[in-house]
Amino acid sequence: MLDAEGIAALFTREGQYLCARWGRPVAPVIFGLTDESLAVFRDATRAVLAHARHPIADTDPEMGANMLTFFVRDWDELQGVPDLDRLTGQSGLPERLKASAADQYRLFRFDADGAIRACMAFVNMGGALADAHPGQLAETLAVRAMLSFTRDVVPTPELASLIRAAYDPVMPAVATDPSHALRLAARMDREG
Repeated sequence: MLDAEGIAALFTREGQYLCARWGRPVAPVIFGLTDESLAVFRDATRAVLAHARHPIADTDPEMGANMLTFFVRDWDELQGVPDLDRLTGQSGLPERLKASAADQYRLFRFDADGAIRACMAFVNMGGALADAHPGQLAETLAVRAMLSFTRDVVPTPELASLIRAAYDPVMPAVATDPSHALRLAARMDREG
């Protein structure tokens, strides 16, 4: 059971609590997939957003796309992404991902009020994820992009309820006080 303490742990890093949701419609774009796989990932993203009752858009007025997912077979392929350092705000990202043997990496950008403005996910399909089921991977990536989780989460009905509670219009788009987890837990109980 995901109680307030468990919820707080999902949003706490180095003693700091941050639960942020998207503050604008999500305009997704996916790079590096075949047309058949692309449809699976698009559908999963749409389904997760619909469950959260959050809008999807064709474009973001400032950025064009604000949920970017890059699929590669090897981290070296990221070297070919134009202006990757500027896009991510991190230099040497491919080398760091390679050195840490990561299979994925997610990076959020936030608006001035702290709500999620953009999410970039980088997924290496050449390693541990090579045999991942496309539908499960698509749902997992979409779920992880919905809130500022500090750890990897996997889709479950309970997590879906948490996301829906966080997107309730009466809840703040961003919270830094751990007591927010109590409010989320109470909303989940009402939904369940």
